Amino acid sequence: MHPDPALWTTLWPKLHGASAHFPIALALVAAVCEAAAFLLGEGSRRDGLRAAGFYAIAFAALGTVPAVASGLVMTKGETLGHDLLFWHHVFVWPSFAAIVGLAVWRVLTGEKMSRRAQARYLLALLVTAGLISAAGYWGGEMIVNG
Repeated sequence: MHPDPALWTTLWPKLHGASAHFPIALALVAAVCEAAAFLLGEGSRRDGLRAAGFYAIAFAALGTVPAVASGLVMTKGETLGHDLLFWHHVFVWPSFAAIVGLAVWRVLTGEKMSRRAQARYLLALLVTAGLISAAGYWGGEMIVNG
């Protein structure tokens, strides 16, 4: 017995919407924590914020997997699309690469980053937060206006 095809057309958008919110939120949390840690300088609060930023970006990277997979299923593998989907994907793909890349960067460097490297990481993280926010905006536009 095969499941009702209508189930799949309603299930995937819900799964995608639910799974996409985690990496968006976690990337933004990572940016806030890392920015606050950078501004604080040295101390235990800074260390706690850096740890929170580390775990947030690591879990954001893990969360991109179901979000991207469900999105690809919904679009039948279309990686750019047209109209609102095109704009969503213009921001999704760089966001996906940046979140994964930043998580790898943090895993490989840990706490051993120089102040200059921390500034570069923070700048890349802030750009990524902007990109993922734009991707979320265009995703929402597809739901509201699509």
